[in-house]
Amino acid sequence: MEISALERRLAARTPGLMDCTCRYAVLVPLVEREGALHVLYEVRALAMDRQPGEVCFPGGRMEGAESAEACALRETREELGIPERAVRLLGRLDFIAHRANFLMQPVLGIVEPEALERLRLNPDEVAETFLVPLDHLMGTRPLEYEYQLLPQTGDFPNRLVGIPEDYRWQPGRENVPVYLWQGRAIWGLTGRITRHLVRILSE
Repeated sequence: MEISALERRLAARTPGLMDCTCRYAVLVPLVEREGALHVLYEVRALAMDRQPGEVCFPGGRMEGAESAEACALRETREELGIPERAVRLLGRLDFIAHRANFLMQPVLGIVEPEALERLRLNPDEVAETFLVPLDHLMGTRPLEYEYQLLPQTGDFPNRLVGIPEDYRWQPGRENVPVYLWQGRAIWGLTGRITRHLVRILSE
């Protein structure tokens, strides 16, 4: 391949997450109520195959060349019945490069208060929604837990790549923030995104 062709190919692409298997986007919805901002969360339907009953943000898999913003708005409409025109996007937060080789892109937006009065929950995906005052999240330090990720190399060909059988593979660690609110736990990726939002607003 000629260098000029290589340059054209690189110029025409946007760098992404290496070895990414899929891309997701979520809307982090802020709603003003009684003069204060609140964060809108949803609870996944109990009939869902993955993570039933857990707290999350509206979102899902990006389709084709869909942008993170378009995906977040579409999923919010499909899950909560909030139309795109009722959301004012403020910008992207930091993305998460997950150990399972997917990318999660949170998008921050303001939802019109009137749209909250006309929610139409998709019962296949959403059991309920709730609001948490942003001031509460900013004034509450989450509980934080850590667990270790241990490599299981199986039949890795140590001899072929020239490393000893007792090669010291580097383990990983996962930090899990947990916010508690009225009997609910906001944790996992949703907790991480919430903590990230709080840190940005506290800077």
